[in-house]
Amino acid sequence: MGLCLFLIDNTMSIIQLSALPGDVHLATPGCPPEYEVENENMSRQLFEEIVSRSVKTKEWTRDDFEIGCPLGRGKFGRVYLARVKYSHLIVAIKVLYKSEIRKSNVEHQVLREIEIQTHLKHPNILSLRTYFYDEKRIYLVLDYAAGGELYKHLQDSPNHSFSERKAAKYVYQVADALNYCHLNKVIHRDIKPENLLLTLTGDIVLADFGWSVHAPSSRRKTMCGTLDYLPPEMLDGIVYNEYVDHWCLGVLCYEFLVGKPPFESKDTNETYARIRKVDVRFPKCVPEGAKDLISKLLRRFPAERLPLPDVMKHPWIVNNKGK
Repeated sequence: MGLCLFLIDNTMSIIQLSALPGDVHLATPGCPPEYEVENENMSRQLFEEIVSRSVKTKEWTRDDFEIGCPLGRGKFGRVYLARVKYSHLIVAIKVLYKSEIRKSNVEHQVLREIEIQTHLKHPNILSLRTYFYDEKRIYLVLDYAAGGELYKHLQDSPNHSFSERKAAKYVYQVADALNYCHLNKVIHRDIKPENLLLTLTGDIVLADFGWSVHAPSSRRKTMCGTLDYLPPEMLDGIVYNEYVDHWCLGVLCYEFLVGKPPFESKDTNETYARIRKVDVRFPKCVPEGAKDLISKLLRRFPAERLPLPDVMKHPWIVNNKGK
């Protein structure tokens, strides 16, 4: 079946079971603080699922889940709402088709996404709970972000932009998640509204890690990501580091407030030229505090970009995110 292409470690798809109560109730991700302990226990159930009264190892299969409606569609498959049959835990299942992965020659990219997202545990990062596979597909079991795609919320907002309060809150949460990634030597490389989801309580979770990389040396040269969010060093094909994510955060903040990326142009060459010159034009709707933050993130030289802890402490963020 050629499964070696899709395994990081054979033990990753095997879950050791332990005794759990027979009655398990549904817990929704993003629940209020008073239910956090119960919610955490429910998440743990996914790894300690009772399939029988014996204490044997369990390999997950498609039959362990009730698959519901589609939540979204990607290049290599779809994401579905699902429920674990035995615990009734609501999850999202990302189904990837091996034929499409092989055809696009991205086996290594998929492996990397699984490995990285499995090990990242942060409230603003979508958790990959486990994965399994059959002859044709790979199944990634993810937390369910009930608020849906942030991009849709942005498009449905007046002028396709957010209020200062929402923009500051979201930028703070993305900065917090990215700072955690960087502390763990992970560069995301594809921050944009389409890769952000919302929980039931309206908090950001960083999702798609398809372009992310674990880089202990923090030095990379691969060009990837989305055109309007590409930093100058990627365009120039030079070695870059985690500061590419700082640039993307500046672009994201601008789009939250203006409704479009700062370097969006009629053609690709013009976009490239504006990125290289850091040609940022602020409309009147952008407040001075936000201008200051964005300007400190969109710097031509990576080392000059504002550190993420300082983003989280920036006056515009602090004064608006809690309103």
